[in-house]
Amino acid sequence: MSTVETRNITKLFGDVLAVDRIDLAAKEGEFLVLLGPSGCGKSTLMRMIAGIEDPTSGDVVIDDRIVTDLPPRARNVAMVFQNYALYPHLSVYRNIAFPLSTQGVRRAAIRERVNWAAKMFKIEHLLGRKPRQLSGGERQRVALARALVREPVVFLLDEPLSNLDAKLRHTARDEIQQFQRRIGTTTIYVTHDQVEAMALGDRIEVLNGGRVCQLGTPDEVYHHPADTFVATFIGSPPMNLVDTDSVTLGFRPEEFLPREVFTGEGETMDLPFRVTRVENLGADRLLYGMLEGAHSEAKVVAELPSMVTTTIEPGECYNFRVKQASVRHFDRETGRRLDGAP
Repeated sequence: MSTVETRNITKLFGDVLAVDRIDLAAKEGEFLVLLGPSGCGKSTLMRMIAGIEDPTSGDVVIDDRIVTDLPPRARNVAMVFQNYALYPHLSVYRNIAFPLSTQGVRRAAIRERVNWAAKMFKIEHLLGRKPRQLSGGERQRVALARALVREPVVFLLDEPLSNLDAKLRHTARDEIQQFQRRIGTTTIYVTHDQVEAMALGDRIEVLNGGRVCQLGTPDEVYHHPADTFVATFIGSPPMNLVDTDSVTLGFRPEEFLPREVFTGEGETMDLPFRVTRVENLGADRLLYGMLEGAHSEAKVVAELPSMVTTTIEPGECYNFRVKQASVRHFDRETGRRLDGAP
């Protein structure tokens, strides 16, 4: 298992600053997710780690060795792209075997490793097919098997599930996580999907505008966001933000409940909530509306589980409550969570 670092790494495309002095540190055997919106620099950062893109400044370090000036093949990393980059004229067997063939590995050894990787991803029955004869999920497994046969020290996965439908993406997520746990190879995974990041990552590095907003466990970035960007980017629906005279208050929709069903101890905040729209989603209900009183301009969302059967009608005002311990405090000017705040 290996460690991966970037040290003060920066990338300029002309006058465009794509990556701005990012320090990254993936631990041995860790599944680290780079999460952010399109254009935030996450794929560019990944490509610099792989050696496909040269940094403008800064270094890439693998196992305490600076590899910034080494070509991709000398870094012993394997990258799986969004489009899988399979060779359409080659069979599945030859696609998986390709990196070994270019290294001059003996045929018997290639056959052994290809069969081993194919068995790992349960695609032994597909070895004679061409990529066009495969489903999206099968192509993804072939791309992962091709990466695995090289026995890399680091896996780099750049949005490998984005071309799959929702149901298959859920299954593939589980397979990737189980696969990574079995082999223990340090993995860096790029995605713009916060659900995917929360499900897969040991830690999540949230990027925006080429900079790191927060690095933490899924629990940390969800419950203790470093700023209002992280608070609203992670979570569906996102965290509610309410401006006061001095600070911005944040609380999650599932923590905002009708007063009559609220349970638990500790101080609470009572807020009058005028509901304008109700979405029934089966497992829960989403209530959209406005706070009244001192926060009359604040739009908020409440998420009620199906077990809460309180009647809620659009157009009516209800007394809702949130625990003070669940409320986050952010600076109104910078958006950063205030020191000492929960």
